[in-house]
Amino acid sequence: MNSTRILNKPPRRLTKPQVFSFILSVCLTLASIVTFAQENPPPNVILIITDDQGYGDLGYTGNPHIITPTIDKLASESVRFNNFYVSPVCAPTRSSLMTGRYSLRTGVRDTYNGGAIMASDEVTIAEMLKQADYKTGIFGKWHLGDNYPSRPRDQGFDESVIHLSGGMGQVGDITTYFKGDRSYFDPVLWHNDKKEAYTGYCSDIFTEQAINFIEKNKTSPFFCYLSFNAPHTPLQVPDSYYQRYKDIDPSSGFQNDSRPFKKMTEKNKEEARKVYAMVTNIDDNLNKLFKRLDELQIADNTIIIFMTDNGPQQTRYIAGMRGLKGNVYQGGVRVPFYVKYPSSAVKDTTIETMAAHIDVLPTLAEICGVEFPKNRQIDGKSLLPLIKGKAIDWADRSLFFYWSRRYPELYYNMALQKGGYKLVGKTNYNAPIEDFELFNLKIDPYEQNNILPEYKPMAKQLKEALDSIYSDLRTSKNLLDPPRIPIGSIHENPVILNRNDAGGERGMWDQEEIYGKWDVRIEQGYYDIKFKFIRPVKANGKMYLETNTLVQQLLNEQEETDMIEMKSVFFPKMECDLIPFYAVDRKRIFPLWVEIQKIR
Repeated sequence: MNSTRILNKPPRRLTKPQVFSFILSVCLTLASIVTFAQENPPPNVILIITDDQGYGDLGYTGNPHIITPTIDKLASESVRFNNFYVSPVCAPTRSSLMTGRYSLRTGVRDTYNGGAIMASDEVTIAEMLKQADYKTGIFGKWHLGDNYPSRPRDQGFDESVIHLSGGMGQVGDITTYFKGDRSYFDPVLWHNDKKEAYTGYCSDIFTEQAINFIEKNKTSPFFCYLSFNAPHTPLQVPDSYYQRYKDIDPSSGFQNDSRPFKKMTEKNKEEARKVYAMVTNIDDNLNKLFKRLDELQIADNTIIIFMTDNGPQQTRYIAGMRGLKGNVYQGGVRVPFYVKYPSSAVKDTTIETMAAHIDVLPTLAEICGVEFPKNRQIDGKSLLPLIKGKAIDWADRSLFFYWSRRYPELYYNMALQKGGYKLVGKTNYNAPIEDFELFNLKIDPYEQNNILPEYKPMAKQLKEALDSIYSDLRTSKNLLDPPRIPIGSIHENPVILNRNDAGGERGMWDQEEIYGKWDVRIEQGYYDIKFKFIRPVKANGKMYLETNTLVQQLLNEQEETDMIEMKSVFFPKMECDLIPFYAVDRKRIFPLWVEIQKIR
């Protein structure tokens, strides 16, 4: 047969019945695809994280005093990762959670001192899920930048109700700082980047706003990031919750327990009572949220993740682990992590494999069927194979931990964990291997026995791995070239520069006589500027504003005042350190915050 003739044969015309049959088959195929999509819509995702709630602040993890029936029930119905890790402090944990990357890659190196601003080119879970038309909302704590382009709404969230900086009542949260011991009640929050007054207790408010968001988006896939600021200090809680704990002894019940427990002072006990009350309030709020999911008939298609951001700040029950918040020992970095995945056949299961905050983004990418960013280093791995019992390549994985102010301090409060072993550095930059600690977590989960003298070759191998990842992370682009806050942008005018994002001296908080600055990028124009001080400053001092070689000064002839204004200040376009201070009586007083508005 002549193949050329067959290839050149004119197409055969279809009869009308054949055309009708073809169209019908296409329609049936499309209908089946639509039906499948309707029956298997993308799952909703609720990511719940609490602030400074340690591993032991749950009934499920063995605490005999705390009342958490809702979270305990969630844990019993979930896939539980029993060896789940985060960073020792909050902003680094949150940047890793949102991006799947070690925090130093994102530009986040601290909780304040200007080190808690995430680079705007990072891709968050919210931005990733918007590829699949998810509606996205955050309610509570963000702590990754309070100015454009690092705010939640700049980073993929459609709806945002948050407080500023690292905590309500802290110096960076300008709308609650002066409320003192009532900062958690009736707060002014930031709704879609605008100030808005709310009535009630903060955790109740954030939950209510999350429920409102879910109700509005119940028919489309949504991502709800419910990020409680409790039980972070200041330890404020409605009295009705405190009354449930006021008579307990949080140190009791462990006398016959062989695990190591740190002795609690009377101050520790009172702090524990308040923390437990705050956690019980969160538990009640989650009960309201979960009931609403049932009422809306969307619980079966909603993934719920519960976790905390680091260990406890105060001494209390932590299941015998060593260390608190800020420490690379287990007590500072091991937290509960529960995944309730209704469409999965795997439920009420404990997974012992080491996992971490960096794994959440790639996990949700796989579950929700979206691409995660390919043009950058993603340090995490999808946990879905572990959940399905199909993971085979996790044995050689390592996790890096560190914590110190400003930048990592070589070998100080630094650790690397791999294969059940953990190398801890609490020493000098040039220390010999003998100055490190090595723990076998499988037989010594409480890090009581340093086995380094007997396993020195292993310790050296782990130190080489630690050196490699430290060298990689400390040269990250966003760390070497940190984000600058834009001034004069159409996206945010005026701009309020707060203490949380101010650099300068280490440990800057609410001190008045301290050197501080903000890293900014200014558009050319004329600006009105307000300088707000913690306490009124004396008259007959001078207000200075330094920006590169341009220095503006103004004699203050008013009586004592906590607000000084400079009108119609001209700036050329520039990148600079913005350095304000008030000079009086040989003192240089740094403002609490600065508001800068471009007027032309």
